[in-house]
Amino acid sequence: MKMGSFLYSAACLLLFCSLSSAQIRGDFYESCKITDAFGTYCPTTCGVADYLQKYKPEMDEELTKLEDILDEITNLTKGASDKIVYLKDSATKAQKASTAGHTRQSSNMLDDILRFEKTIIAQEGQIYALQEALSANEKRMLDLKQLSLQLEQKCKEPCKDTVGIQPVTGKDCQDVANRGGKVSGLYYVKPEKAEESFLVYCEIDSTGRGWTVLQRRRDGSVDFNRNWIPYKNGFGYLSPTDTTEFWLGNEKMHLLTTQSSLPYVLRLEMKDWEGNTKYADYAMFKVGPEADMYRMTYGYYFGGDAGDAFDGFDFGDDPSDKFYTSHAGMQFSTPDKDNDKFQGNCALQDGSGWWMNRCHAAHLNGKYYPGGKYTQKDAGEYGYDNGIIWATWHSRWYSLKETTMKIIPINRIGGKGQEGQFAGAKQFGGMGDIPH
Repeated sequence: MKMGSFLYSAACLLLFCSLSSAQIRGDFYESCKITDAFGTYCPTTCGVADYLQKYKPEMDEELTKLEDILDEITNLTKGASDKIVYLKDSATKAQKASTAGHTRQSSNMLDDILRFEKTIIAQEGQIYALQEALSANEKRMLDLKQLSLQLEQKCKEPCKDTVGIQPVTGKDCQDVANRGGKVSGLYYVKPEKAEESFLVYCEIDSTGRGWTVLQRRRDGSVDFNRNWIPYKNGFGYLSPTDTTEFWLGNEKMHLLTTQSSLPYVLRLEMKDWEGNTKYADYAMFKVGPEADMYRMTYGYYFGGDAGDAFDGFDFGDDPSDKFYTSHAGMQFSTPDKDNDKFQGNCALQDGSGWWMNRCHAAHLNGKYYPGGKYTQKDAGEYGYDNGIIWATWHSRWYSLKETTMKIIPINRIGGKGQEGQFAGAKQFGGMGDIPH
């Protein structure tokens, strides 16, 4: 019996079973088509079925090889059993025909037979374990084949987008709600001056209020260190489950906020790493055209419990801190387009786009810092406070966990503005540069 061949075959089979078990998971991510610079639109089943169709022939071939190896081991074991029977018969015959001189030789032969029997018992245990593994793999392959057949059947139908887009349309999400939109989700809107419709996420509540969401920060999954064009057009991912991060785009914000004589309220919602939430509202919010570098203006602080960080903050470093960290009337800056009031480039130093002054007291597009707290050393090359900041709530060295920017017509928000109201649009666009 060729024991080396048998052990080699058994080792190969065990290794194969291990690899087969690891590969059964079938982890795979199908490439998706990016539409409107947003959401990920993928077929629900076809991508998976394509993968299974590639995977199944390979598994069928490997399963056949596995069966061949098991047959070989079975044949080897049968040969060993036959050898033992032959040795036993030979020993019996030798004992019958032996003289006293042959007794020792017969005894040695019996010892060999016992060793062979022990080997056979051990091999039978290995074969039993391999048969169990083969049986388990066969069951998995059968389940995989059944799933493949089901997916093949489904893929005979036209593929559908995973992203469900609601059928109602309007000028903004409040108009969508007025026209019959009942649930929060993805909708197409077309502001009055827009050349074509674009996709937005609408928050629609039970009272019929429709918020148009401009920005989401949730988990740091989207990099907000982008240049002018991505901030103009928008980036990130829109999802019907509202679980993703995105920036809707400055051009779309301009079209939305300047389409009507009825002013909008901007609401900024924030959540810290301890689970606390706060918000700030600004009435008469507008984003200007690209020719004016998407300048952000508002009429007054409408209220909220997060404080008015857009009005600037006195950090205690300089008497002019509050004035030079006000955001009202600021043009939009990105790392490649410096429109701030600082002699350097705030957006480049902070690694994100925002309505920068010199530089900020509010910065919801800042770097995402898990856990919230960070230091000058964490901030990297420049060492400035570059986190997700709202200075009237948390310190500049605390980065918020989640943020939302959304708008709604002022007549739908209800109630009078709270603390911090004042008349007239706050615009400080003509401020000069002063050394940092």
